[in-house]
Amino acid sequence: MADKGLGGRINRASRIARIGATGASGFARARTRRAFGVDDPDLAHAEVAERIADVLGEMKGAAMKIGQLLSLVDVDLPPEVRSAYHDALAKLRDDAPPMDPAAIVKVLTEEHGASPHETFAAFDEKALAAASIGQVHAATTHDGRDVVVKVQYPGVAKAVRDDLANAEVFAPLARMFAPNQEIGPLLDELRERIDDELDYLREAQYQRAFATRYDGHPFIHVPALVPELCTEKVLVSERVHGRRFDEVAKGDDEELKQRVGEIVFRYAFGSIGRFRLFNGDPHPGNYLVTDDGVAFIDYGSVKMFTRDRHESMREIESSVVAGDRDGFFSAMRRSGFLPDDPQLDREALWDWFNLYMTPVLAEQPFTFTRDFAARLLAATSDPRSEYYGMLRRISLPPDYLLLTRIHLGLNSVLGRLGATEDWRAIRAEYAEDGPPSTELGELDAAWWARRRETLPAI
Repeated sequence: MADKGLGGRINRASRIARIGATGASGFARARTRRAFGVDDPDLAHAEVAERIADVLGEMKGAAMKIGQLLSLVDVDLPPEVRSAYHDALAKLRDDAPPMDPAAIVKVLTEEHGASPHETFAAFDEKALAAASIGQVHAATTHDGRDVVVKVQYPGVAKAVRDDLANAEVFAPLARMFAPNQEIGPLLDELRERIDDELDYLREAQYQRAFATRYDGHPFIHVPALVPELCTEKVLVSERVHGRRFDEVAKGDDEELKQRVGEIVFRYAFGSIGRFRLFNGDPHPGNYLVTDDGVAFIDYGSVKMFTRDRHESMREIESSVVAGDRDGFFSAMRRSGFLPDDPQLDREALWDWFNLYMTPVLAEQPFTFTRDFAARLLAATSDPRSEYYGMLRRISLPPDYLLLTRIHLGLNSVLGRLGATEDWRAIRAEYAEDGPPSTELGELDAAWWARRRETLPAI
């Protein structure tokens, strides 16, 4: 399996190049025929999309991660066929091709010094889920706990680093899906996350930090770890049973969608506002909807902001909320955002921040939509955007860049739900110690009044 999925650098590069060239050729034919008003029933977009997803899924590592990232951007095709590519690549987030069970058993045996059938009272060799770096299996501990076992693919670390060292081969594939986006930011995203994602002991520390802080929360659940069974390549934690986000988003239960949307928003902004922590991977595969709330299950990419950075972010955002231009530019300067550049368009910067914060600045209640998420993404990363030149001139600190990217992902998640609420009031609960504004807010405030007394100072 290693030769097929995590093969040599030259072989992997050639496979990526071939699917990029094949897909790009098909896209060009589609655009040419569309220009003359002719449909091409033989193009078989669904088949092309499935082939691309299959190849990336088999390769694992950075190749598969690129596919996951591309599933969140628009394809330069008519809407009636665009969904074929989004749907196919979305499977890389939630239903990627699993690896040979024997390879997984070998990793577990090496890490624990015994086969998984000895380490656990029961171990299911059939994967529950598979992703870019590892896959998850169900198991039962000898003391009767139902757990999930995340196992890193053998050889994946070298495969990922080889992919990133050979980054230019991704360019045709990326341009095929997002011709007006730059490949650089996608690769930067991978490089920023890779060390954290490859070290499961570090991920365990992050997960423990969230689990400790959210202990006993009424609707936010973070699975508990089984630390004695965690290693650099294996992470074992409590198993949570719930419905997948996609099932909820595509369903007819509007009340449930709104509840899930509010919980996701509260988890994101509450984690920053109260704990200076941010879970940096808000894609739908990381959410399980339970009977009493939402379980957040992946902590491979977490950021803890320094106290100074946290305060500067609050100062900047509060000035935008207050409509205080002078205060905004002063805060931006103190935070190191504004370079000594007379050509910087300050008004464009003010306008972009207002667009960025639309969900809390607009008339309330505000509804997140896919169109708004796409508009903000284009305004931020499309070279044709009126803000693009300005954003390339400002001195955006790396940690704020991560926050911006994840904010874009959060907009996309909430847009799929059509989440509607008074987000300004909810934000104020965490950023300004405002009063509870919803029923969930009442539950959260009651829990926080008890919990804050027992948490160590952060």
